[in-house]
Amino acid sequence: MKPATIKPITLGLIVGNRGFFPAELCESGRATVLDALEKAGFKVVTLSPKATQFGSIESFDDAKKCAELFGANRRKIDGIVVTLPNFGDERAIANALRWSGLRVPVLIHAFSDEPNKMRRGNRRDSFCGKMSATNNLRQYGIPFTLTRLHTCSPTGKSFAQDLAGFAVTCRVLRALRGLRIGALGTRPVAFNTVRYSEKLLEQAGISIETLDLYELLGWVNKMSDNDRAVKAELAAINEYVATRNVPPASLLKMAKFGVAVDGWMKRAHLNATAMQCWTAIEEFFGVVPCTVMSMMSNALASSACEVDVMGCVGMVAMAQASGRPSALVDWNNNYADDPDKGVVFHCSNLPKDIFADAGEGKPRMDWHEIIAGTVGKENTCGTVVGRVKAAPLTYLRCTTDDASGKIRAYVGEGEFTDDPLKTFGGYGVVRIPNFQKLLAHVCDNGFERHVAVNPTHIAAGVKEALTKYLGWDVYLHE
Repeated sequence: MKPATIKPITLGLIVGNRGFFPAELCESGRATVLDALEKAGFKVVTLSPKATQFGSIESFDDAKKCAELFGANRRKIDGIVVTLPNFGDERAIANALRWSGLRVPVLIHAFSDEPNKMRRGNRRDSFCGKMSATNNLRQYGIPFTLTRLHTCSPTGKSFAQDLAGFAVTCRVLRALRGLRIGALGTRPVAFNTVRYSEKLLEQAGISIETLDLYELLGWVNKMSDNDRAVKAELAAINEYVATRNVPPASLLKMAKFGVAVDGWMKRAHLNATAMQCWTAIEEFFGVVPCTVMSMMSNALASSACEVDVMGCVGMVAMAQASGRPSALVDWNNNYADDPDKGVVFHCSNLPKDIFADAGEGKPRMDWHEIIAGTVGKENTCGTVVGRVKAAPLTYLRCTTDDASGKIRAYVGEGEFTDDPLKTFGGYGVVRIPNFQKLLAHVCDNGFERHVAVNPTHIAAGVKEALTKYLGWDVYLHE
């Protein structure tokens, strides 16, 4: 699978205006905000100065023009920034958003006044106008995101941070609305923890496409060893991981499995997968699918083991938000007697970009030490083993709560450390402030032991997307 790239965010820009205040501030304000957005890497859709005064909106007709422009670009626009160079007309802003029909994140920004520019000709009053705008958006039922500071300069560090967090929110929402996850096989019988509600996910805009493992292996068995796609997948596997101690027959099976999965994803228009990974596939096919899953996750087509669909949802949200591969791990062990540290682990299908360099420039393929005693070592080649490198950490777990009819989640930040540890599989040491409080929250609220992790700090933007725009019940651990 080819490495994926994250499509740039396209923002709609609304410049608020109000006739009692200096309209010429909209001209300079619009130019300043546009420059800030473009420097931050956003594409922008906004009214031109030819369409309305300074490209701002104030009247019924202005709002209608803005809504029509946004509606015509609905497939492009991922979020909307409302900026107030002066007080702004709250009705025009709310109407433009409502009439556009877009259900995307909305960031409300207001310019700061300067103490030496408070005369009638240069006074903004955006501080006050922002409250009127947000009041009307609440009345209209339109959710919105606030900047860290009530007012700020578009050229300052604070607004740059606001834009970075807002981009995360936009990417999460873009990824989850219309997400299609393939569920391959059945969950392991002993894993009640990966149960989930397809119906609650469907209500959230996330669809599940199921496939029997027997059917996929039937496709595999029809493939020729000399099939061009099989040879290409085999070469990709050998390029991806060190395979020197793996039997060629096992590598060929993995390649065929990868081709079958890739074909299924294309035909079913899937974005991600959750797979049955033990023990039928080892006992009756003779390999573990970990390397294929690792390659998919590394290409940002997240793949969760043990048919953990909700774990996959968390992986997708963070991978698409950050542009970095996510992994699914267990909260697995304490680390010595440090209450803020722990060991995360899986057997493993972790994406290679998350691993520390073990001296070969790529991680190593090995056999599955946990289930080898049950099905035989020769049937368990295919794990990707190594240590997670020191890096920032955001963790996310989503779950469907059938009893309450809600989707719940928790999210937070910490770090992967380089503390010494010798074990097997894919593993790492994490440090999370107030970790014991988080663990108590996990247990008290019935969350699963699996958690999605990503080597970035994006928790606030993820929470904003899940709570404000999807309506999920999310705990942000701080």
